[in-house]
Amino acid sequence: MCGAPIAWFDNFPVISWFLLRGKARCCGQPFTIRYPFIELLTGAFFLLSWWLFGHSNPAFALGVMILCGTLIPAVFIDLDHMVIPDVFSIGGAVIGVFFSLFFPALHGIAGSGIVAGFFGGMESVLGLLVGSATIYWIGALGEMALRKEAMGEGDVKFLGCIGAFCGWQGALCSIFGGAFVGTVLLLPILLYQKIRGPLNPEDKPATGDDGESIAFGMHVPFGPLLAVGALLYVFIAQEMIDSYFSGIWQTFHELAGH
Repeated sequence: MCGAPIAWFDNFPVISWFLLRGKARCCGQPFTIRYPFIELLTGAFFLLSWWLFGHSNPAFALGVMILCGTLIPAVFIDLDHMVIPDVFSIGGAVIGVFFSLFFPALHGIAGSGIVAGFFGGMESVLGLLVGSATIYWIGALGEMALRKEAMGEGDVKFLGCIGAFCGWQGALCSIFGGAFVGTVLLLPILLYQKIRGPLNPEDKPATGDDGESIAFGMHVPFGPLLAVGALLYVFIAQEMIDSYFSGIWQTFHELAGH
């Protein structure tokens, strides 16, 4: 590619790719269909967010759209380069906190005004801190057990962003939900590798800078799994997860009272 900036009239999601027939106007070089796919995927999540939540809770729907618009590019960058840019993790966390201050309904807080905004902001900050701290200590303990880095710093910041939008319940769901999804996806491959053995006995598993690798030699970015866990929480499991934690808290409160 020649590096020329894309003109505004060539920058309409999905449509421009088809109008230009998958080639840059400036130099005629082709660019991958991945671009319209990601744009279409983002639009689909936006539509799903509004369809599920827009009529009952427009502020929540808008917050979910912003979250999806943050998660999707971060996931594909992490898959390509094993890194999550701070503009998505730290920037997303800041946006999540400020959004919660003005739209506390993102965290299920009814009403508006200074008081509601304060509690919305506190829920967002709590989610950011609990999410970041939890995955940090999981990584620290994993590093002690495995004697190598088990969790990248980018994942810590990325989960902080998720917690800012989803609260501490959503952050915890992202960790364990992402780990479950990763296990379901990777376990069959690991079992197959165990049965078949390496194609070349002299081959050694590759290890990335962040130490995240699996036995058959693939680097495993955890960011995409965290994003999947966050999306499962927002679109499917939020009511169930929140009720579960609420029940635990109520039980604890009753036991403390006695």
